[in-house]
Amino acid sequence: MRLHLPLLLCLFTTISPADANIFARGTESFARIASKAHRHAARRSAGLARDLRLSFQGLLAEQPQGAQSVANSRVYCVNSPGLSSNTNNNDTSPAIGNATTVISGPSFTSSSGGKASGTASSGRASATASSAPSSPWKLKQSYQGNSFFNGWDFFTGADPTNGIVTYIDQNTAKQANLISINSDGNAVMKVETTPQVQNTRQSVRITTQLTFTGGLVIMDSVHMPTGCGTWPAFWTNGPNWPNNGEIDIVEGVNDYTNNQATIHTAPGCTLSSSSSSALGISGTLVGGTVCAAALTGNQGCGVRSPQTNSFGASFNSNNGGVYAMQWDNDGVSVFFFPRNNIPDDITANAPLPQNWGTPMAFWPSANCDPFKFFNGHSAIFDTTLCGDWASGVWTSSGIPGQEQSCAQRTGVSTCEQFVRQNGGSFSEAYWEVSYVKIFQTS
Repeated sequence: MRLHLPLLLCLFTTISPADANIFARGTESFARIASKAHRHAARRSAGLARDLRLSFQGLLAEQPQGAQSVANSRVYCVNSPGLSSNTNNNDTSPAIGNATTVISGPSFTSSSGGKASGTASSGRASATASSAPSSPWKLKQSYQGNSFFNGWDFFTGADPTNGIVTYIDQNTAKQANLISINSDGNAVMKVETTPQVQNTRQSVRITTQLTFTGGLVIMDSVHMPTGCGTWPAFWTNGPNWPNNGEIDIVEGVNDYTNNQATIHTAPGCTLSSSSSSALGISGTLVGGTVCAAALTGNQGCGVRSPQTNSFGASFNSNNGGVYAMQWDNDGVSVFFFPRNNIPDDITANAPLPQNWGTPMAFWPSANCDPFKFFNGHSAIFDTTLCGDWASGVWTSSGIPGQEQSCAQRTGVSTCEQFVRQNGGSFSEAYWEVSYVKIFQTS
């Protein structure tokens, strides 16, 4: 096939920076671009999607859809009916609601109580101000460095997932050395490691005072809680659960190594298929195609990552990575980038999700309107112990990372007994977070 010189020049001047080295990268880059094209086509035209699948059938590998056992494919929500994500009993943060800043379009509300840093980093990795492509996503709020904990409420209510933890306020957490900013400038959130406790262990759950509808949430973590009995999560949630939705970005239990992202909604939100290729995702659906919490025993629609370094000990040994959740008119997507594969545009605070390739998870707007089923979210970190999920699969195995059950690995028959009697086993049950950044397009 011959191409005229003007056409070649046009191609090279219009190609995106992220794909500028396409010919040097070879088939791997071409496969990634083919996946992008396939995902876009799948959203817009079933006929075109079929054509692309036929054309690129050697490049687009479909994920296996093996049957999932009930015990090993449970999807749990980290909230519960009647509990708002903004519920807190924090005696260290100013009251919310004195003055707010609201931005139209995809909405963004920031409380005047507790000011976050709100400034973009000047570093732009390999990109420069003159060469970096313009991003429609503008930084609205940044939590990092010494001011990381400013602008968060410390939740002190009972754990809605029935874990054996006591969530503590900010002053108590500081005094107990369960929160800190380490020498690398990262925020650390730990679980109590007292050798033995009678009932619960102290832990930390924090919620942004800021709320938003639509946006791009990016979280860089160096370390996350891991080990038998742990159940950490990073997620967003709206008021009057589940009517305004929940988006679990990072979640798993015990020794799992593959992250699970899940949405929980009011009735009416569904997926059109359980096929990874049809959905345009790299992950595998582990829940059903009905996402309503009330209709699925609170399970919702979950997707398990194919990457064995996306959660737990394997994530930590790789020095972590970056998670991004995109919530726009197309739907809700979750991406994961290991430490050695973080896009330059993220480092430059000029994110370009259209260049990131296939998402780990995607819930399209076609059958789940993202601005009907999700509204007024805050971002949340928590670590609970045992609870409905971690305790419920204590004797189960077969999930990546959990080739042997926790009951077998610990020699203890119940999660609760193990947690109460083995505080030293929770030295790895901590978050170490470099930043959380929230972007919006207006």
